[in-house]
Amino acid sequence: MPGKIGIIGSGLIGRNWSMIFASQAYDVYLYDVVPDAVDKALVLLKNQLETFQNSGTLRGTLNAAEQFAHIHKTTNLKEAVNGAVHIQECVFENLELKQKLFFEIDGLECTSKEVVLCSSTSCFLPSLIAEKMVKHRTQLIVGHPINPPYFVPLVEIVPSPWTEPAVLDRTRQLLTSVGQKPVVLKREIEGFIVNRIQYAILNECYRLIEGGIISVTDADTVMSEGLGMRYAFMGPWQTAHLNAAGMAEYFEKYSKGIYDVSTTMGPTPKMEGPTAKLIADELTKKIPIDKLEERRKWRDQRLIALSQLKKKME
Repeated sequence: MPGKIGIIGSGLIGRNWSMIFASQAYDVYLYDVVPDAVDKALVLLKNQLETFQNSGTLRGTLNAAEQFAHIHKTTNLKEAVNGAVHIQECVFENLELKQKLFFEIDGLECTSKEVVLCSSTSCFLPSLIAEKMVKHRTQLIVGHPINPPYFVPLVEIVPSPWTEPAVLDRTRQLLTSVGQKPVVLKREIEGFIVNRIQYAILNECYRLIEGGIISVTDADTVMSEGLGMRYAFMGPWQTAHLNAAGMAEYFEKYSKGIYDVSTTMGPTPKMEGPTAKLIADELTKKIPIDKLEERRKWRDQRLIALSQLKKKME
């Protein structure tokens, strides 16, 4: 049953989370240390919801006006926390800032023993964020979304060594109920999962470019027109399973080849010097810095279309 959600931080991720929860009739209390930032965010949210409604991409069964009515401004952290079933922190990627915020929440008398304290961080381990907490340390987790989360549903749920299992279960159920696709890590690890896999791809592409094997453009094409098309609907294991008579046969036929090729991949590159400049120059020539925002909109439009196609296919 919908309840109260506290969103801390009114930037892009905070606005996305606000719309996601409001789409399922949760009462969202949007807080920012700068009150004017919330006012600006509310204008953007209203316009965004109306745009989604007009384009047929609005989530949920409520119309844009009804969803917007579930988003409330608050200039008081205590008001955002009090009575909430879930707090989603979306402030800047600064560890000291996040530690300070959760330490403050930890000390509020209104902070419930039941509320989930969730950080949207993409890189900081939950144990570091919770380091200074005393009363509510066991309730803190990371819920790392993928940008833009309104259309890219994956959320990485990462526990600290102190997180209670029930907190993970409640968070998975909540995020699933609002249309996200949560995955739960069994323990915290640097980079979580998405970044670790992303870094593995970037590292090998970098080595191939540095070795004169492939161009920057062709490396991107390998993903967008090859592997990425498969991975949009199924992961690497299911892809392999379908490419053979099951996964057991795949291992039997290809494991040695995978191992042999993997041993040739070389050390992890530092991504600096001539190769880094070559990659940066080629990408800047293709997409000039002053055209990045335009290209981001292009990206988001395609992610929206892909999201709609996946829902239709399912």
